[in-house]
Amino acid sequence: MRRSLYAIAAFAMLFAGAYAQRPAPTADLGKKAPDFQLRDAVTGKQYSLSQVLRAKGTKAVVVMFIATDCPVSNSYNDRMVSLAKQYGPKGVRFLAINANATEPLQKVAAHAKEHGFPFPVLKDEDSAVADAYAAQATPHVYVLDSAGVLRYRGRIDDNMNPNAVKTHDLADALNAVLAGQPVARADTKAFGCSIKRRVAQR
Repeated sequence: MRRSLYAIAAFAMLFAGAYAQRPAPTADLGKKAPDFQLRDAVTGKQYSLSQVLRAKGTKAVVVMFIATDCPVSNSYNDRMVSLAKQYGPKGVRFLAINANATEPLQKVAAHAKEHGFPFPVLKDEDSAVADAYAAQATPHVYVLDSAGVLRYRGRIDDNMNPNAVKTHDLADALNAVLAGQPVARADTKAFGCSIKRRVAQR
């Protein structure tokens, strides 16, 4: 009996250790968002959040966790393109991130080209950035002001069907940030497919 209890305890410690290696969420509203550096799946260029924030004319940054195979994420492809084209000239920079371990770099690149994304699609190979931002679904979006402070997190809008949308949460957040105003609804519940993180190996 005692031997069985020791075995259970050892397994629990092993399981806890695997998750202890994951970075703790640090993307808190009203605080500076964690920096990251990831590679663009299409061009191979390295992008860092701090670099984008320092770029001339940047007034806000949208970080979007997306997927290639998720029907919910794909239902937002046209809307993401439209938002990027609408707000890009206003100084808003868009960065898409794919953190799914099940979607390799080549597939992410092909998907980005197919849909004509006008923004970088970065590959988060070990889901470390998704962990730091506590991203759970695709799509899951975050709005940072020009100082890198997190002002909004959650969904793009309230319905995957573009004809049934009632609240334009991301657009409303961007309008508030660009106007120097607080975001009225800064935290909404993202919905979509879960991010497929790689299982830690021992």
